[in-house]
Amino acid sequence: PSWRRVGGAAAQAPSWRWLLAVGAFCTLASAVGVGARATYGAQTTADEPQYLLTALSVAEDGDLDIADELAARRWRAFHAAQLPEQTRPLPGRRRLSPHDPLLPLLLALPVALGGWVGAKLALAATAGVLGAMLLWTAVRRFGVAVPTAAVAVGVFGASAPLAVYGTQVYPELPAAVAVTIAIAAGTGPLRRPGIWLLAGAIVALPWLAVKYAPVAAVLAGVAVVRLWRADRRGAAAGFAAGLAAAGVVFLVLHQSTYGGWTPYAAGDHFVGGELTVVGSHPNFLGRSQRLAGLLVGRSFGIAAWQPAWLLAVPALAALARARPPGWLVLALPLTAGWLNATFVALTAQGYWFPGRQVVVVLPCAVLAVAWWADRLRAGRPLAALGALGVLAYGWLVVEASTGRLTVVVDFFRTANPLYRAWRRLLPDYASPDAWTWPLHGVWVVVLLAVAVWGWRAGRHSTVNSACMPSAKCTMSSSTMLQNRT
Repeated sequence: PSWRRVGGAAAQAPSWRWLLAVGAFCTLASAVGVGARATYGAQTTADEPQYLLTALSVAEDGDLDIADELAARRWRAFHAAQLPEQTRPLPGRRRLSPHDPLLPLLLALPVALGGWVGAKLALAATAGVLGAMLLWTAVRRFGVAVPTAAVAVGVFGASAPLAVYGTQVYPELPAAVAVTIAIAAGTGPLRRPGIWLLAGAIVALPWLAVKYAPVAAVLAGVAVVRLWRADRRGAAAGFAAGLAAAGVVFLVLHQSTYGGWTPYAAGDHFVGGELTVVGSHPNFLGRSQRLAGLLVGRSFGIAAWQPAWLLAVPALAALARARPPGWLVLALPLTAGWLNATFVALTAQGYWFPGRQVVVVLPCAVLAVAWWADRLRAGRPLAALGALGVLAYGWLVVEASTGRLTVVVDFFRTANPLYRAWRRLLPDYASPDAWTWPLHGVWVVVLLAVAVWGWRAGRHSTVNSACMPSAKCTMSSSTMLQNRT
């Protein structure tokens, strides 16, 4: 079949039916969580009301100043409890939410039409866009068979944390879309439209949240190096200069709008300066536990809710060994995002659902797992393992929608027996006990062992790697298919 072809121009994109089906599935998976309560006193909490108030201000007043929305207590529609202050008075009695403005700009129309429900439905639709784009990229850019790619995207798109953040009012899902666009464009031929698309995705990331700047910088660096090595030095210089100019605009507009280099300058809780968002006295050695904890932590690890995320470890090791064209566009941003969540983020688990700090780079992991599962013919095992995470998410949504628990405060109290049994095997970094560090040591050994296994298995995938459209594949499609079998 055409979707089994391997190599550059021969690799066909999935049909619109596949894209529509996967996109609709991911949208529906997120949309069922619209009614889930964030806390017992509100449908939204923490930073979510701030984004919604700013979106209201953009829709009704055409600016970012939420002073009048705060005075009118407009947050009562989606936050029944008293709203914590996040803003400090600025010149002219302005009040600005200490968050970058692109998400409120994107949500202004949905909020104007449907309030907080409209915002959540818009983000659920974003989850569908993400799913369709991941399917297209896996098949077209990395030569993954359509059924395997659909399984990978489906199980991850219909489970935590991607499905959860499909209705949480945060910039995580739009940022994941931007990263996926950058991957799709960055592994393409990089003609003028592709370069503009890649640049737009990179520029959008810090405007969604300044914390995404390291991921944006890595994506930009990979593109510049690729253009330079292809002897397109003029294009590389122009691309770099354009991004540098965009960076200057970002800084100038933040100084004039927020009074600092970041939106944190407008916040009332960074008394030591906007850079204290990283922590007043950060313990980087202590934060190193997050390297494993972001994956296997009992309270904030993403594998606690979707065990299939564990497959990203051998998949990435195999990817690094096989080095198919475009592999760096997956490995380097994922590494940058993971290190940023480990050492730069103030906390791995705050007043939000687990995984928030790494959602932006999880598309890289989804594509790596899809590529790896396709090479091992492991679509069915992936579906079976991923089904546990889909079940855990569905169970949580039902409980949070019926008032038994919430998706922010006590999600870990779910009655799901599979989750409750599985979490006992995971180290609890939030409330360490006598088992925390022995379990931590065991999991470090396990993760290293599966990484070594993935590395060794990766050598068999070298000749099977997909080629980007700009690469020249010397083997015919039929020869590659014979090698794969």
